[in-house]
Amino acid sequence: MAHNLHFNETTGQHSFFSVKQKAWHGLGTIVQDYPTSAEALRFAGLDYQVEKRPLFTAAGAADESGTIPVLQSVATVRTDTGDVLGVVGKDYEVVQNVDAFAFFDSIVGGDGIQYETASALGKGERIFITAKLPSYIRVGREDLIEQYLFLTTSHDGYGSITAAFTPVRVVCANTLNAAMNQRSNTIKIRHTAGAGARLEMAHQLMGITNRLSSQLEAIFNHWSRVQITDREVKKLIQLALAPTKETVAQLQGKGKDGLSTYFQNMCEAAYEYALSHPSQNTDTTRGTLFGAYNAVTGYFQNVRTYKSEEAKLKSLLLNGSAQSKVQNAFRLCEGFAQKGNSALFLN
Repeated sequence: MAHNLHFNETTGQHSFFSVKQKAWHGLGTIVQDYPTSAEALRFAGLDYQVEKRPLFTAAGAADESGTIPVLQSVATVRTDTGDVLGVVGKDYEVVQNVDAFAFFDSIVGGDGIQYETASALGKGERIFITAKLPSYIRVGREDLIEQYLFLTTSHDGYGSITAAFTPVRVVCANTLNAAMNQRSNTIKIRHTAGAGARLEMAHQLMGITNRLSSQLEAIFNHWSRVQITDREVKKLIQLALAPTKETVAQLQGKGKDGLSTYFQNMCEAAYEYALSHPSQNTDTTRGTLFGAYNAVTGYFQNVRTYKSEEAKLKSLLLNGSAQSKVQNAFRLCEGFAQKGNSALFLN
C-alpha cells in the first residue's frame, strides 16, 4: 500500500508520529506517552512555517526586468525547505500548523486532550491531526467507544480547514463516523480573512461532540437490545453498500438487470465480517442491530483495501465513499429500530 508521507531530507525523517501504534509502513516516529501539542508538532515534523510570496511570470524581450508580477495570486512556501506548496489567491490566509494544534488545545483548555497521530503529506501541503478526549461512550457494560477529534488543513488552496468528531470502537478500531441525518459532526472553515480568529471558536466543535456523544450512547445502547436475523443483516449490508438507486431497486425486486460481481463480492466480504469477526461476537453485537451497524463500519475500517493510507483517510473521514455508505447504514438502522424488518424488505 502506497503512502504520501512527507520525507524531510534535512532531518532524514518522515513527517508522522503516533502513540504506541505502528506508524504507516513502519515510517515516522512512535512515542510511548501522549505528547503536548509542542512535542507533537516536533515529533510529526510539523514545526515549520508557511508564508505567502509574490509570483512572477516571464516577460517579453522588451521588458528590462525580464519578469511581470502576477498580482492576483501568490505562492505558499515552506520557509524551512523553500518548497512551493501551492498557488492561492492574494486574500488567502495561511493557518500555521501550530494554530491547528492550538485549536485542539483550546477545546479542553489543554487538559485531557491526548494527541495520538499527526502527519504532513506530500511536501507538507496537507496536514492532519487526531486527538483523543478522556471520556468514553459506553455501550452495555464493557463495550467502549473512544471519542476522537480529527482535523485536517492544507497550505495549497485546496479544501477548507475541517475539524470533526469521530467515535472509534475500542475492541476493533471501527470508525463509527455518524452524522445523524442532517446533524453534522463537522466544522469547516475557509482560508479567508479571519480564519485564524474563527479557529478560536473551538467550543462549537466541543458542543457538537458533547451533543453527539450523548445521543450516540443512547442510540447504540438501544440498538444493542434490538434483535436482527442473519438474513436481515445481509439485506441491510446490501442496501447500505448499494452504489446507485438502480441497485436498490434490484435489491427490492424491481430492477431487471443482475447485480455486479464486484458489488456482490463486497457485500459477501462485509457479511463474512459480520458473522465471523471476534468483535461481532460480544454481548452488544451478537445478533443485534448494533452489530449490524458495526459490520458495515468494520468492513470499511478493517477489511476493504485502499490505494493508500491517504485514500483511506479521505474515504472514511472526508466525505468519501466509505463515509457515505456508513451514513446509509446508520439511516437503515434507525429505520429498522423503529419499524423492524419492514424498513428493509417492504417498498
